[in-house]
Amino acid sequence: MAPKHLFSYRKYWAECFGPAPYLPMSRDEMDALGWDSCDIILVTGDAYVDHPSFGMAVVGRVLEAQGFRVGIIAQPDWQSAEGFKTLGEPNLFFGVAAGNMDSMINRYTADRRLRHDDAYSPNNEGGKRPDRAVIVYSQRCREAYKNTPIVIGSIEASLRRIAHYDYWSDKIRRSILLDSRADLLVYGNAERAIVDIAHRCANGEAINEMKDIRGTAFVRKRVPDGWTVVDSSSIDTPGPIDPPIDPYQDTTETSDCKTKQQAPDESAQEMVQTVRVIDPLTARKEKLDPDYCVIRLPDYETVKSDPVMYAHAARVLHLETNPGNAKALIQRHGDREVWLNPPPIPLTTEELDTVFELPYQRKPHPTYGSARIPAYEMIRFSVNIMRGCFGGCTFCSITEHEGRIIQSRSHDSIVREVEDIRDKTPGFTGVISDLGGPTANMWRLNCKSKEIEQNCRRLSCIYPGICKSLDTDQMPLVDLYRDVRSVDGVKKVLIASGLRYDLAVETPEYVKELVTHHVGGYLKIAPEHTEDGPLSKMMKPGVGTYDAFKKMFEKYSKEAGKEQFLIPYFIAAHPGTTDKDMMNLALWLKSNGFRADQVQAFYPSPMANATAMYHSERNPLKKVSRQSEVVTTAKGLKQRRLHKAFLRYHDPENWPLLRETLKKMGRNDLIGFSKKHLVPPRQPAGWRPAAGKKKLLTQHTGLPPRKQR
Repeated sequence: MAPKHLFSYRKYWAECFGPAPYLPMSRDEMDALGWDSCDIILVTGDAYVDHPSFGMAVVGRVLEAQGFRVGIIAQPDWQSAEGFKTLGEPNLFFGVAAGNMDSMINRYTADRRLRHDDAYSPNNEGGKRPDRAVIVYSQRCREAYKNTPIVIGSIEASLRRIAHYDYWSDKIRRSILLDSRADLLVYGNAERAIVDIAHRCANGEAINEMKDIRGTAFVRKRVPDGWTVVDSSSIDTPGPIDPPIDPYQDTTETSDCKTKQQAPDESAQEMVQTVRVIDPLTARKEKLDPDYCVIRLPDYETVKSDPVMYAHAARVLHLETNPGNAKALIQRHGDREVWLNPPPIPLTTEELDTVFELPYQRKPHPTYGSARIPAYEMIRFSVNIMRGCFGGCTFCSITEHEGRIIQSRSHDSIVREVEDIRDKTPGFTGVISDLGGPTANMWRLNCKSKEIEQNCRRLSCIYPGICKSLDTDQMPLVDLYRDVRSVDGVKKVLIASGLRYDLAVETPEYVKELVTHHVGGYLKIAPEHTEDGPLSKMMKPGVGTYDAFKKMFEKYSKEAGKEQFLIPYFIAAHPGTTDKDMMNLALWLKSNGFRADQVQAFYPSPMANATAMYHSERNPLKKVSRQSEVVTTAKGLKQRRLHKAFLRYHDPENWPLLRETLKKMGRNDLIGFSKKHLVPPRQPAGWRPAAGKKKLLTQHTGLPPRKQR
């Protein structure tokens, strides 16, 4: 059934106030607008920038377009509830978000070191938001107005909607719904859900009665009558557990555990009669009603204590992410069920155009004065042309958050935004810094068959090879580039979003257009590795695809009479990577003349498939069992440092560690002064270790001392 058009709702009565110049951040601004109260108040960990690249601005403007009065509390003082009373009590609900980034990733490096800057804060100032911001902000909202509903969202909530591995504490944490005590969680791009919630609240419906909204998660006591529960082993069977218990046992059933000798209570007996729990064979044979069928994931206590079951739960979750066929999921936490409705239906091109063409000021709120907000400076002259990613890279959270189905804006809408930048954005010099999104070249690329798309369960459309049902024609994108270049006042259009070069080579004319007109001397791409082991765990193509693109890049650069260079990015310490893999990558880098200035270490973000590998040391890309493949994982700080050192083989600071490792590996042949050697046998004359290097292995990491190795 097609969803209701995002902008077809009858507008709320407060529409009469019209759009605000900026969504108000103070009572004085509310007074100037003639408001006595806000209908919805959004709390965010970012500075308020009224621009469609900032999530809270998008949510706020979308709700405003529905007629609601929306206020914003940006980066409040979280030490007390006073900062959350700034705009008074909202009439409908608080919307709580950590910001455009996860607050923990925003504040800590991949080595768990504290960052002292924050690109989403005025003047790049760090410390403007708390750790686990969604939880802290929700608690303060509850303290300020205990009866006001709270809806949580943003990527921080989205990726923590079920029990998840938390890298910073090295533990499995509960669903963020329970820790935040929120009423509802919206995940993914949540426009459909948040608009529906707002209108239903305005119509007097209690928020705890809203159980049917796609893209939401909530807590309930039990599975309602009339539902069919399929235990997750019908999708993937992890095998027996010792001691032999059933991790999928539906908790609405009576336990027959002989050690407890408890008689079943009447309420449990009644539930067994009305909630149907089926075995794997029945689930496969029957055509179940998806509207009344839910998949039970292993409960919180099970995944907390059993890494294999955690990998199994992660695999099932990722198999149920296609809006066309996904079923609801439940996961027991103690005596409560965390219930995940299926993902939201993607926005149509018309809806997405309207979202991006709402009356944004495209600038930070005036309260920040002349303060510089780096994240805004980065996107000030860029245009987001699409959402989603079907690449499925296991280390990336874009797919988990935005989905695999590409949502594209129209050609004309993109051109209009470029004209708006030219006419309204201060400091525009004629250079569009980016036309892209999660990727540079997936705009308008979708499955050729709607039926296939709605039934597909592939984790990637382009790994291990490009699906034959995928439309890979990038000529419409070539036409878009040409039309944007021809806009009066536009001198140059750069492409800065990540390029899927394995797709690009499918349309040579696209590569030619890109290289001839849209590269500013350097093009960054991300092969991530050269070795098959780690690449198979990343779901990335082999280095041969990189070579094919490189050949095209050099050919078209030469034809254009330009000297241009590819800058490849690589990841260190990704699950599935051995020391030998990193050594081979270093040798490849040296033979190709690459010297990386900065290196990226794998960062286990919540809910990513690679994070499940990191924690469980199993591969959730395949059927998970006790006997399934063990994934080599660099967890200790010393080994993670070694993997990064291989990427910076040319840095004398890394030579002692690399020499020691090469000797242990029996590769003394790589130590010497010639081009075939990786590192020299001794340090440069007068060399001294950089300050702080000797303390690196004993620095605080947030882990118990036994894990600082």
